Formats: sequence, structure tokens, C-alpha cells
Amino acid sequence: MPYITLQDLIDRFGQDELLQLAADDTGQAIDQGEIDLAIADAAGEIDGRVAAGGYAVPLDPVPRIIQAYACDIARYRLYDEHATDQVTKRYEDAIKFLRAVAKGEVLLGIGGDADEPTAGSVEFQSGQRVMPGGGF
Repeated sequence: MPYITLQDLIDRFGQDELLQLAADDTGQAIDQGEIDLAIADAAGEIDGRVAAGGYAVPLDPVPRIIQAYACDIARYRLYDEHATDQVTKRYEDAIKFLRAVAKGEVLLGIGGDADEPTAGSVEFQSGQRVMPGGGF
């Protein structure tokens, strides 16, 4: 299941950038197939990592942070070997976050457990369990 759409990528990075990265044969429109492939690759990478953290995939509901990182991963895939330092850094940050989720260092706040935070939120842990509502 894709976590983002072409419109999400346009909203974050602009139509001009996406046209440069994934133009169709005419050079005047974005190649939806190429975008769909990058989006599917991003979802696969996210699913593989969060599943290692015990989450059922595809994620539902989708936390906002996952949507943001899905955009960064898809963008990185579209750049291929020509990624800028900024694009690479955002991709690496996304992977670092997903690794933390896989290790249980970050909770996504989904899954139906009464002890988990509100759906769509993210909780960082440091040594002690942080309970929803700020209690320890």
C-alpha cells in the first residue's frame, strides 16, 4: 500500500523538480509510472523496517511522520545516483528513524494497544518508558 501520492510529492518538492526527475517522453508531463515505482519502493522500504519492529504492515492509520519520510525516500529514489547532499541527508534521516522504530526506540503510536500513544503520534524513548499524557 502506498503511503503517499504524486500530489504529496508535488506539495513537498514542487512540480518543476518532479518534472526534472521523472518527465515522460514528451518532457512536458510527469511520468506517473516512474513516480509510482518510486512510491512503491518507498513503501516497501518502510514496511520492511517497521515490520521488524513488530508493526503490522501496511500501516493503518499512517502516521504523518511516515508520510513525510515516504516522500523523502521516494525523492531519493527518483534522483537515483544524482542525489544532492540535501536529498541524501533527508533519506539517511528517514532510514535512521525507521531503524529506531525497528529497534523499538521509537513508537509510532498505532496498533490498538491501550498503553500506546494516540494514533498518528510518535513517541521517543530514552531509558524510561514515556506514557501517553506525559506520565512516567
